[in-house]
Amino acid sequence: MHSALRLLAGVFVMASSLTASGATPAKSFVYVSNADDGDIDGYALDQATGALTPLGKTPAGPKVMPMTVSPDKRHLYAVVRSEPFAVLTYAIDPASGALRQEATAPLPDSMAYVSADATGRVLFTASYGGDKVAVSPIGTDGLVKAEASQVIPTGKNAHAIRADRSNRFVYATNLGSDQIVQFRFDAATGKLTPNDPQVVKVAAGNGPRHPVLSPDDKHLYVLCELSGNVLRFAVDQDKGTLTLLDSTSTVPAEAGLVPGLPPGAPAATDGKPRIWAADLQATPDGRFLYATERTTSRIALLSIDPATGKPTYVGNYATETQPRGIRIDASGTWLVASGEKSDRLAVYRIDKTSGALTPLGRHPVGRDANWVEIVDLP
Repeated sequence: MHSALRLLAGVFVMASSLTASGATPAKSFVYVSNADDGDIDGYALDQATGALTPLGKTPAGPKVMPMTVSPDKRHLYAVVRSEPFAVLTYAIDPASGALRQEATAPLPDSMAYVSADATGRVLFTASYGGDKVAVSPIGTDGLVKAEASQVIPTGKNAHAIRADRSNRFVYATNLGSDQIVQFRFDAATGKLTPNDPQVVKVAAGNGPRHPVLSPDDKHLYVLCELSGNVLRFAVDQDKGTLTLLDSTSTVPAEAGLVPGLPPGAPAATDGKPRIWAADLQATPDGRFLYATERTTSRIALLSIDPATGKPTYVGNYATETQPRGIRIDASGTWLVASGEKSDRLAVYRIDKTSGALTPLGRHPVGRDANWVEIVDLP
């Protein structure tokens, strides 16, 4: 313990020396929630080399997991999934990257996902165990202080919720019901109302989990936890409704995995390893998708046809054990990956022509590191 404290003190002394010497402070910061430690690790990301410099740990609470950054990049919102369920608001110091907790607000359940609308005045959360989504108001000061203004029951296992880029439509994935719930969103009132139709069903056994929108808002890509497939939906620009176009596997046959079991299914007795997909991220230019698979601890690469938006599986890369979260910086140069069963964080350089990942370094991180956010400041 004493040696760890000395190491941490040394990091801060080094950071202070750099500031005193007139070195330009880092403007890219990486945050990782450590569920078992109940805190958030912070790092400065060197945009020239991809190196991470630790900034220290910020207390949060047991089972702190999903996080999101406000559109103005001034606040980080972190969800605590242990009782009392809450969302914490942290101010981000633009010079140092340090986090300072400024508010806490109750949540109606253990929420597995959090995102903000484009105005930065509304926070969306989804509850896997509670089969619901919620809407919480964000004050003009960027703080979440009040309880949820809307709590909406969904199908089984609501896993994620996010608004489209027009900020008029919102989509929530339901893993257990194999569906996407479609909402209309009024940013002026902060209210969700059902779209028509309210749900879009997908083939049973997929388990829709994490969504990503294309830069032009014409396609929604959804990674499925149980099948490892990425589903591509066309987005109606006027109505906001989804039409399923195709499905692309992120798990090659040689991985030897069979589909995962839906929630509530009898335990498997065949002893076969099962697909357990987790996170999906896209490069800012929309040319590449990356998906994590926890059983094999791999990151899959998919290329996107610029004319049609159709994904094609390219290959996969070894990463941290049981990878739950990945994030790509605003320049599309760096990918950071965390592993729930790893004590390290991995940084990769992205080849902007091929999408290939080159591992650059591994950095210490807390226990059950699961969610990654990157803040890029001007």
